[in-house]
Amino acid sequence: MSSSQYNDLDAWIDAHFDEEVAFLQELVRVPTDTPPGNNAPHAQRTAELLEAIGWEVERHAVPEAEVRAAGLESITNLIVRRKYGSGRTVALNAHGDVVPPGEGWTRPPYGGVIENGRIYGRAAAVSKSDFATYTFAVRALEAMGAKLAGSVELHFTYDEEFGGLLGPGWLLKQRQTKPDLVIGASFSYQIVTAHNGCLQMEVTVHGKMAHAAIPDTGIDALQGATRILNALYEQNTLYRKVRSSVPGINHPYLNVGRIEGGTNTNVVPGKVVLKLDRRMIPEEDPAQVEAGIRGVINEAASGLPGITVEIKRLLLARALKPLPGNAPLVEALQRHGQRVFGEPIPTTGTPLYTDARLYCEAGIPAVLYGAGPRTVLESNAKRADENLLLDDLRRATKVVACALLDLLSR
Repeated sequence: MSSSQYNDLDAWIDAHFDEEVAFLQELVRVPTDTPPGNNAPHAQRTAELLEAIGWEVERHAVPEAEVRAAGLESITNLIVRRKYGSGRTVALNAHGDVVPPGEGWTRPPYGGVIENGRIYGRAAAVSKSDFATYTFAVRALEAMGAKLAGSVELHFTYDEEFGGLLGPGWLLKQRQTKPDLVIGASFSYQIVTAHNGCLQMEVTVHGKMAHAAIPDTGIDALQGATRILNALYEQNTLYRKVRSSVPGINHPYLNVGRIEGGTNTNVVPGKVVLKLDRRMIPEEDPAQVEAGIRGVINEAASGLPGITVEIKRLLLARALKPLPGNAPLVEALQRHGQRVFGEPIPTTGTPLYTDARLYCEAGIPAVLYGAGPRTVLESNAKRADENLLLDDLRRATKVVACALLDLLSR
């Protein structure tokens, strides 16, 4: 490719950047809190915006029974297919579902407010931003009028927070798509080729309720839960000794993110529920990890007469591991990342998990690259005042557009 073509793509994106920002604001302003996971309205609004620029949008509604069984309310996944001729298909995937805003916001979480060169709002960084990145990268590519081979697909899905099986996993299972290469939503200063896996479990500790004035007539489920918690936290100290060989990933760890139990202050608690999240490095075997956690829990509970435990798996997301065929993606993104950002763009791993892993599990090489800062912490993702530096959005759009030009040129 000639440098003038890359410069033309950059110039088109600069000229239409206000439109791209407005597009992102519209997406941020439609809530997609998951749970409860009523995400079909956002898909409808996204489709309307895409159709307004002249694109045909496929709406793939996941059957209500499957959605409800997953603990969600509605999911409609979107596919846009842009065909230019025979050749490879490159899919661009971003998810619209997000965790609820929580407390501590200084700006409206669904306002799409712009201040000091940043846009604020839940999913402004992860990952509605890449709905905009990918849409405007493709628009720029098509505005060039270059002779292209192959096609681009936009996959905008709504089940990443619950594992992705009803997002990309559902589209792949239903054979709605089978791209050759995939770029998934991420940040701008590195290309992610590997990430942690995630195991989430629900532990229900059963005892026997009793009046607090006569506690000996009951069995304290909270005492059992406390012993289990202590055993799990002891495991966390052992996990720190297990190191990953993947740059960007350190060691496994476990988090107990939710505890529910008891009925009243003057009642011995008869039931306590713990929900835990275990992050698995790429080198770990998920089956062994789950068996180990179950063993720790059962052993901790076994020393308390009358305490019984139920353990249920909520989610299993396997680690993303690089496939040999990802080289064209990595090379194109690194080449243009360095050109646009003025610094090397390394490949790395991340302790997050994403639904892009499902493409790799289907044998499709995938990497993660999109709009965002160097770290999750900088963006406040999953925290109050999540935000995105607009210049990162602009530059990431240029990188993706130029990479697509390389990947699809005849």
